[in-house]
Amino acid sequence: MGGKDFSGEKDEIFCGVFDGHGPLGHKVSCHVRDALPSKLSYLLKEPEMVDYYSSSSDEDEDADHVDSSHNEANTQNSFSSFSLWKKCFVKAFKEMDRELYLDSTVDSFCSGSTAVTVLKKGEHLIIANLGDSRAVLCTRNQKNQLVPVQLTVDLKPNLPGEAERIRSYNGRVFAREEEPDVYRLWMADEDCPGLAMSRAFGDFCLKNFGLSSTPKVSYRELAEEDEFVVLATDGVWDVLSNKEVIKIVASAGKRSMAAKLLVRRASRAWKFQHPTAKADDCAAICLFFKSSSSVVRNSWPKMTLRRTDIVSQKKLKAAPARHAGHETTKTKPQTTAEASSEEEWNALKGVSRVNSIVKLPRFSSVKSGKKTSRDQNGQAI
Repeated sequence: MGGKDFSGEKDEIFCGVFDGHGPLGHKVSCHVRDALPSKLSYLLKEPEMVDYYSSSSDEDEDADHVDSSHNEANTQNSFSSFSLWKKCFVKAFKEMDRELYLDSTVDSFCSGSTAVTVLKKGEHLIIANLGDSRAVLCTRNQKNQLVPVQLTVDLKPNLPGEAERIRSYNGRVFAREEEPDVYRLWMADEDCPGLAMSRAFGDFCLKNFGLSSTPKVSYRELAEEDEFVVLATDGVWDVLSNKEVIKIVASAGKRSMAAKLLVRRASRAWKFQHPTAKADDCAAICLFFKSSSSVVRNSWPKMTLRRTDIVSQKKLKAAPARHAGHETTKTKPQTTAEASSEEEWNALKGVSRVNSIVKLPRFSSVKSGKKTSRDQNGQAI
């Protein structure tokens, strides 16, 4: 944690959730959780180290996205450094993927991890998403009611832009008969591995077939009516709507329990909605923008935990915000993670998703992957 904020600047907070998949997804996601923050922090301190990728196809593919309440002109006026910050995120994610590729201790040929991260700098919020986890903001409308604003897009293989990129690399996108609503990414000449997302760290068996490690980066200027943001894995969003999620978080008696309450509710929803299926892994982190004393309570009834609500759930990678300061400061945001406040953020354990991939390739070894793997610019890595 240390005595300074994320990259040494005041009121600068970073948090993220990393969801592993594949045989060694838990190791991949733990490695990303431990290494990515320091890479990003270093780049933010040394902006001149960032390459601008001016001719990169990823630039066209991932044009800056600004929340619907802010057009691009306003973004540039209010936060002229956003373009540079986006480059820092893209470079940090690329370096992270390359490190995984070169690390012989972590077999990431058929295993990988998603990432949804948020960096808050004063009133500026930068969101970077890789995969199918999600970030949702809770704000208030003109009637002072809490409403959700989805900040990220679930990056699935059947999205038009994602499918076009995948097919340009000779990858295939289709859904199996037994799960017609789940589109997956497949190799060109073999029905494997069937990855249920279009972007991820690792999974080098698919990097030649359109899988990207470039995050979608977006920006939002925070307003007085914005209350908090929730980052969570797809296991949460598969069974709870955006509105249900912010309602659960807002109803928590203590902010330190908000993310834990959300995970328990999601686990309970899995058992109710899919009684014969194994629940997907659920992890969440909540970043509050205001001190608890300044929050106006909503009119929703307070939810209470009953014994039947408590479902054993293995921990995923939720990296709490890295900052320091006095908790009594009114403007200081507060964060909660699935782990208790006594646990160090790097002590959280991880597990792999259940149905992210269908079948491993016949040559599933890191050594085989290193001969052909490349990034989305067609460069060997």
